Amino acid sequence: MKTKLAASVLSALLYAQGLLGFAGVATILLKDRAHAAVLVDTTVVSAPAR
Repeated sequence: MKTKLAASVLSALLYAQGLLGFAGVATILLKDRAHAAVLVDTTVVSAPAR
């Protein structure tokens, strides 16, 4: 019985770690994408008109 409980706890911890890792990667990617969009917007706005 203790073995099944320990396996369940470890499985839940591993699952939670995977979710947190995925959330961290998604956050970094979204921040980079938003930062790139801001750079493009400021470049377009500051470009001289022809």
